[in-house]
Amino acid sequence: MVEYDDYGPEKIIEVYHPKTGMRGFVVIDNTALGPGKGGIRMTPSVSMEEVARLARAMTWKCSLAGLPFGGAKSGIIANPKEMNAKQKEDYIRAFGQAIKIVCPSMYVAAPDINTAEHEMEVLAKAVGTLKACTGKPRKMKGIPHELGSTGFGVFHATIVAAPFAKINLKNATVAVEGFGNVGEFAAKFLVEYGAKLVAVSDSKGVVYNVHGLDFERLKTIKKRHGTVTAYSPGEIMPNKSIITLPVDVLITAAVPDLIKEEDVPSIGAKLIVCGSNIPMTTKGEQLLHEKGILVVPDFVANAGGVISSYVEYTGGTPEKMFMLVKQKLVTNTRLVLDAAKKKKIKPRDAAQELAVKRVLAKCKTCRK
Repeated sequence: MVEYDDYGPEKIIEVYHPKTGMRGFVVIDNTALGPGKGGIRMTPSVSMEEVARLARAMTWKCSLAGLPFGGAKSGIIANPKEMNAKQKEDYIRAFGQAIKIVCPSMYVAAPDINTAEHEMEVLAKAVGTLKACTGKPRKMKGIPHELGSTGFGVFHATIVAAPFAKINLKNATVAVEGFGNVGEFAAKFLVEYGAKLVAVSDSKGVVYNVHGLDFERLKTIKKRHGTVTAYSPGEIMPNKSIITLPVDVLITAAVPDLIKEEDVPSIGAKLIVCGSNIPMTTKGEQLLHEKGILVVPDFVANAGGVISSYVEYTGGTPEKMFMLVKQKLVTNTRLVLDAAKKKKIKPRDAAQELAVKRVLAKCKTCRK
């Protein structure tokens, strides 16, 4: 059951299309700052409760990023692996037609699990406006994810955070968990900056070389063989080992709940920048804080994607996207870490305070 509190959700819409069998829902959490922003995930297990939690996370992420968006999320209950291309399109089209009553006036969609550029094209056409969603193909004035906006933002959050952890990022050792759209670009920009990439993981394992990995060769090998573990020279280890390596910086960029409480004593990094969502438990994050390990939380560090969405929504260019991602990530990461240091609290607590304050300043129905 979705619980209501002082911030929302404002509206929950369940949709059903008898002809196709499509079932789904939209959770609009809070629109104090603007229409709710959030992706459409398409899985057989997606639930209203799951979507509601993600919608709330988007409320805080958009607020902290300083965007005129609120928080929302949606889900379609389906297994794309059991559908052909036409069936999937029919589901997206039916979903788009069903949510016209709130999209784009109260909800602006985006890609998420099992939805990408093509699905956003189908959705925009079904709703009848390009404003219905972001993450559209370039031919529809979209800004493609392969430009790496989220990883670029993670990179800039790391630059700001490094001095707070007493790390000189040039020549600092870096491990990246996950070599997908976020991790690959974070690694690329960090290497170009002068950091030393010593370990990368994917679902098959970890490749670790204390002397450094050649990023371009690693990228080629991953594309050719489907895994970073085909890279040599380097020690191949189980993928969970990435969190225990003695590095200066750990970038999380893939698996949720990666770091558990029992893992904290063996964490090797001095700074953890969360490019992935919920990479650790709340208790684990508290224990890392007590251990003196600086953690830049997910809704601070990985906001580059939603900032890119905003630039697309307003008709901006990739050049403007990179400029705005850098500007906002640098400003907001510094605000959060300065506040955390001054108040002697976790960065997540400082970020939450700031995000809530911005929502309350605009919210007419929230309890002040």
